[in-house]
Amino acid sequence: MPVETVALAASSPDLHAWEAGGAQSAGALAAWVSARLAAHEAALAALLAVEGSRTPANSLRLYDEAIQHLGLAGAQAGVLNSVAADKGVRDQAQEEAQRIAMAGSALSLNRAVYEALAAMDLEGASPATRHYVERTLLGYRLAGVDKDQATRQRIQALHEKATRLSLEFSRNIQEGGKTIEATVAELDGLPADYLDRHPVDAEGKVTLSTDQPDMQPVMTFAASAALRERMFLAYNTRAYPANQQILLDLLTTRQEIATVLGFRSWADFATADQMMGSAANVRTFLAKLDEASREGALREHELILDFARRRNPALQAIDITSRAFWYEQFRRSAFSFDSQSVRPYFPYAQVEAGVLQTAARLFKIEFRPSAAPAWHPAVSVFEVFEGGRMVGRFYLDMHPREGKDKWFSAAPIVIGVRDGAMPEAALICNFPGGDGEDPGLLQYSDVVTYFHEFGHLMHAILGGQTEWAGLSGFATEGDFIEVPSQMLEEFFRDESLLQSFAKHYQTGEVLPVETIRKMKLAGAFGRADWVRSQLYYTTLSLDLHDQNPAALDLDATTKRLYEGLQPWTWLEGNRMYASFGHLTGYSSNYYTYAFDKVIALDFFAQFDPEDLLGCDAGARYRTEVLEQGGSKPGRAMVRAFLGREEEFAAFSRWLNEEFEAGLPVLG
Repeated sequence: MPVETVALAASSPDLHAWEAGGAQSAGALAAWVSARLAAHEAALAALLAVEGSRTPANSLRLYDEAIQHLGLAGAQAGVLNSVAADKGVRDQAQEEAQRIAMAGSALSLNRAVYEALAAMDLEGASPATRHYVERTLLGYRLAGVDKDQATRQRIQALHEKATRLSLEFSRNIQEGGKTIEATVAELDGLPADYLDRHPVDAEGKVTLSTDQPDMQPVMTFAASAALRERMFLAYNTRAYPANQQILLDLLTTRQEIATVLGFRSWADFATADQMMGSAANVRTFLAKLDEASREGALREHELILDFARRRNPALQAIDITSRAFWYEQFRRSAFSFDSQSVRPYFPYAQVEAGVLQTAARLFKIEFRPSAAPAWHPAVSVFEVFEGGRMVGRFYLDMHPREGKDKWFSAAPIVIGVRDGAMPEAALICNFPGGDGEDPGLLQYSDVVTYFHEFGHLMHAILGGQTEWAGLSGFATEGDFIEVPSQMLEEFFRDESLLQSFAKHYQTGEVLPVETIRKMKLAGAFGRADWVRSQLYYTTLSLDLHDQNPAALDLDATTKRLYEGLQPWTWLEGNRMYASFGHLTGYSSNYYTYAFDKVIALDFFAQFDPEDLLGCDAGARYRTEVLEQGGSKPGRAMVRAFLGREEEFAAFSRWLNEEFEAGLPVLG
């Protein structure tokens, strides 16, 4: 008797956990996940029950259905773990994420499924289908499916342990927010709207949180070095000491997995199926970044230090807590640009409208507000239309609240597939605003972040119409996934585009062109330092996963790498590794951001600067990159769009733009 399976349709009532009460009730969430896992198992049982010759139609289709159910459960459990208002639901979501990961681990080591897929006749199959099968079989081999049963069981147990540790690590960051107290005098330099949001208590103190809207302005604008230091230490010890041992245990577990699978280190294992290919290739790339940025970073540091000493002759060095503050002060003097001056032109609602308008024009689509239910009343829902047909939906959860994840990210909600379920995705961010009274004035760097995250969103939606769910949306190599986000953020540099939405929230005045040009010049200053920061984070993530964890001293390694790659003085007590959330997702592969920046800038260079939104590059980019999802290797998408491999030239121009424009000489 054939096993009955449940394919997910665009209108399936089972698509959303919150419609089943999963955002309000731990029991309802558990039941919803159980139903998805049951459908996953049913599809696998049907796959193994196929008789006769195996083909993509009778075997890969069932495997893909199983992947879709598992992905749906994992995506929404992950989102509710990050955003659910009720802690009981968040706790349940974490348990469900562990259960889903166990199912995924079991699938990756299921030899019967592997043999069924390997036995398929691919004669006449599409290139996307062949790529899907080849990548899936490679994933099975890297998982250890060819090992004996005892070894497979050991690997599965290790993966389950690593998943549990990763979830605990992330949860400690999410729920580890701290507060500090400041005097009124210590708030000197902060914007008026910031002061309005933080009333003085009866004892003359102001309470500040380590959430991004509180933390970032302090580090950028507060004149008080003591306040900046307290905020820095609070922010970088949010999950310490709990995450110190968890991270060591996670690194040990990952290394054990790599050893069992025959790899020298986790870093080699984690890059084996990526564009980069090996840890050695990552180190070659990092050496190139080091060489390209070293001289510029030293010049920037000398300029900033000299500037700071002119204003404070007693200053011997600039430490890590004062870097952003002195960059801001330098930009004000050197470029006549105060980043606070543009904040009134970037109220949250206008920025949101501007980003949506830009994406709609660039990708020739339409966004319409939707009344579709979400997990929290603060979430905005939009539907995506093309030619009058709805092709996707997205959710914007954009402001901080208690218990919510504190970072900025994009997440899949529903994995789309052609002629099946429609793609859905979400942005989970922590921008100012959201309470009705606060206009949410953004720094220009916040606007860049919004463009960045929306690039991920468009990748999920436009790449969610593929033949197979397993190739949908973000399903590229992990070190290609930041290309669409970093490409879209470059559109922030266009003057006419900015003026279409950057208007003073009180007067309606359009952001003047002269101010935009000053902002761009000031923003270009510091790029070498940004690359050095990326180099530091990347080298740290790589080194932690490329050595014997038993001999690892997290504090000593973090400090040693910082002092070798950064010119700013180290501050004792900095435990940034304990809240470096990307160590769970990217593990050793944080290099993705810098590597993909090179590709993204090469992509952006193909657009006509006189007609960014109307030139043919936008249509080609959508077709050759975004719409592919994971249907091609990343390398093939690069060649399809550029007609060649990526080159370093656009990145070098971008990196050196501040020097080519001529740095100011300060008196």
